[in-house]
Amino acid sequence: MSGVNEIRSTFLDYFRKNGHEVVSSSPLVPRNDPTLMFTNAGMVQFKNVFTGLEKRPYSTAATAQKCVRAGGKHNDLDNVGYTARHHTFFEMLGNFSFGDYFKERAIELAWNLITKEFGLDAKRLLVTVYHTDDEAFGLWKKIAGLSDDRIIRIPTSDNFWAMGDTGPCGPCSEIFYDHGDHIWGGPPGSPEEDGDRFIEIWNLVFMQYEQVTKEERIDLPRPSIDTGMGLERVAAVLQGQHDNYDIDLFRALISASEEATGVKAEGEHRGSHRVIADHLRSSAFLIADGVLPSNEGRGYVLRRIMRRAMRHAQLLGARDPLLWKLLPALIQQMGRAYPELVRAESLISETLKLEENRFRKTLERGLSLLSDATNTLHKGDMLDGETAFKLYDTYGFPLDLTQDALRAREIGVDISGFTDAMERQKAEARSHWAGSGDKATETIWFELKEKHGATEFLGYDTETAEGVVQAIVRDGKAVDSASAGEQVQVVVNQTPFYGESGGQMGDTGVISTDNGKLDVSDTQKKGEGLFVHVTTVAEGTLKVGDAVALTVDHARRSRLRSNHSATHLLHEALREVLGTHVAQKGSLVAPERLRFDVSHPKPMSAEELQKVEDMANAIILQNAPVTTRLMSVDDAIAEGAMALFGEKYGDEVRVVAMGKAIEGPKAGKPYSVELCGGTHVNATGDIGLVRILGESAVGAGVRRVEAVTGEAARTYLAEQDERVKTLAGALKVQPAELVSRVEALIDERRKLEKELADARRRLAMGGGQGGSAGDFKEIGGIKFMGKALNGIDAKDLKGLADEGKASLGSGVVTLIGVSEDGKASAVVAVTPDLVDRFSAVDLVRIASVALGGKGGGGRPDMAQAGGPDGAKASEALDAVAAALGA
Repeated sequence: MSGVNEIRSTFLDYFRKNGHEVVSSSPLVPRNDPTLMFTNAGMVQFKNVFTGLEKRPYSTAATAQKCVRAGGKHNDLDNVGYTARHHTFFEMLGNFSFGDYFKERAIELAWNLITKEFGLDAKRLLVTVYHTDDEAFGLWKKIAGLSDDRIIRIPTSDNFWAMGDTGPCGPCSEIFYDHGDHIWGGPPGSPEEDGDRFIEIWNLVFMQYEQVTKEERIDLPRPSIDTGMGLERVAAVLQGQHDNYDIDLFRALISASEEATGVKAEGEHRGSHRVIADHLRSSAFLIADGVLPSNEGRGYVLRRIMRRAMRHAQLLGARDPLLWKLLPALIQQMGRAYPELVRAESLISETLKLEENRFRKTLERGLSLLSDATNTLHKGDMLDGETAFKLYDTYGFPLDLTQDALRAREIGVDISGFTDAMERQKAEARSHWAGSGDKATETIWFELKEKHGATEFLGYDTETAEGVVQAIVRDGKAVDSASAGEQVQVVVNQTPFYGESGGQMGDTGVISTDNGKLDVSDTQKKGEGLFVHVTTVAEGTLKVGDAVALTVDHARRSRLRSNHSATHLLHEALREVLGTHVAQKGSLVAPERLRFDVSHPKPMSAEELQKVEDMANAIILQNAPVTTRLMSVDDAIAEGAMALFGEKYGDEVRVVAMGKAIEGPKAGKPYSVELCGGTHVNATGDIGLVRILGESAVGAGVRRVEAVTGEAARTYLAEQDERVKTLAGALKVQPAELVSRVEALIDERRKLEKELADARRRLAMGGGQGGSAGDFKEIGGIKFMGKALNGIDAKDLKGLADEGKASLGSGVVTLIGVSEDGKASAVVAVTPDLVDRFSAVDLVRIASVALGGKGGGGRPDMAQAGGPDGAKASEALDAVAAALGA
């Protein structure tokens, strides 16, 4: 037993047999911690359980949690590829006790697993404890039989864990593996502890205190356990390797990289293959959990990870996008444990390919910037740190790439300046980072959920219901009653009101009591299961315990249902027309319209949008029943249901299916099948009609489709039809002839505009081609034609100047065009025989200065300039004439 997949399953099976609930990995985007950019430890999804804000139906659990440390406080990005154990993506194996067992059982479970199940040699293991934790010290002696010298007391914070400045905390106990005296390093706590001989493989956190204030710490009433074992680290130990990148998982990925590039992972190329293997994992998993590359937040970190891998692909000589070609190898290794990789394969592949093509262009720009910044530097000089950081931060150039590029010229980089620039950027990022993950639910909603349980939602089957008021919240605090005019949030034991989620807006309506009435302006979901009605007391009073009647605004709900069901049909149609890489990236289901964001790398054509609309309307015309079923997530996906990547689903999900596919491999089968908790029409015909209004870009690789349905679509089409009839009437043609008539009018206008422009030019130049014989004067033997022209476009001046030169034969032409707003454009033309004596550029600059401008440019025989003061056209002509006679 040594393969990564086998180690993972052995760990989970071991704890399952020992009474633990095996819980699936949570997404990489935290759902319950606003302080984290990415999930970076196994305990993140259990944070509210540890703090008592949330209850689960189990008291012990085990997980294999996917983690990313590449942004924010925990950032290992720049170390990857250069060390044996740094990763941006890793798996954390952990077991947890929520007030169940404590130190003795945790130590017993850990020791039995690693020495019996995993079969590690106990003689090569040693542990650390917090220096005052005599209990843990004694338990290690009792359970593991370790001698005193192999139980090391550590007095630092390395062996004391805290959730924050306040809250749960407690001592740690770490298990180390001795790789042997052939590797330099000493045990923890020794002067040589930074060496690689003794490697931590498992950390046991004994959560036994609560930090009330900075000075006060009390015992927790129910001490808990939180452990974390790095899967890659323990796999290296079990496979007899000292380096994580030599385990079977990474060997497979690196082998795929070698095959794709034709370059062995040896010597100078070893690090590049490692970077690619590691970054492929983090990129693929982040995309599968809903993150797309962008220039801010999580998307920015993903882009840096991807571009760092792509830069190393180019160092290996890859001429075409590489990472997407390695995706099948990753899915083969990890797809069974993490099926979201399989579900998102096409999206991951398309995103990787698109980003690598973009980066190749960016790389060229970055190298050009580096060349420009160093073209004046010589051997022994230093590139300033600001420029080096700009290359790093904006163009994805790690510092070592800049150093490598300059090393051949023996030019260094100002490292301290680079570091200062990075620190300034980090400080700015911290100031703008207001937290990440979904907004943490206020404590009061967890308390109410704990006290009353989840709200029962009845709105799938009814729009009216009766209920009992369980809580009234005003200004964030629970109150017993509310009076007319007050704005309060109301929780009822059951409700037909849908709480905003999945893009669908919350319901509005009325709550009535024997003593009053409340207007519901919105409904929100709080505390993982509470439906909170946002209300204003319109009449009377409301008290906790009152029986109430709840009535949803039927007309508004009907429009919401039509628009929501239409998004499902559009989603499937978009996938059929554009490709299976299309995935929903956000939506807005409002009463009057719908907005649907999807992953797609380029604008959609009018033909594609029309085809999507036609497909959706074909299903609407079927008037097929919309069916819903409750199923397990795995069963639903196995039957073809589309899940939203990164969305958190419970054990049981609602599967919505509508329509019958007309053609293709799905012909005769359900057309659209999605996991969805929203409200929908009863039959596709209830949607009436869907009309796409247009599409636009909302970010890199994301397009937005906007549409209307039902009555809104009919109104939109009626308004369009009325406009067509009005235009046809104005043009005295039938509506069917309108397009050809408008095209004819446009052609006619173009001809008239051309004739008018020609007439103006002839008039301006004296009524004939090039003007008349009296249109010039001689200055020192030089023919000079100077004219101030009104109503002539600046773009026509050069053509008129050429005509003037032709009429003179030899001479200088100066034309000043004055626009309606009083600004001027000047053109000077010099015949070829005089360009040695007079430059049109010099002369037009003289005119420009007279017009209040700052000069112009062009060729010696033709130049153009401008100025703000057209009233001085005569002065400008005189100035040019004077220059000819000077």
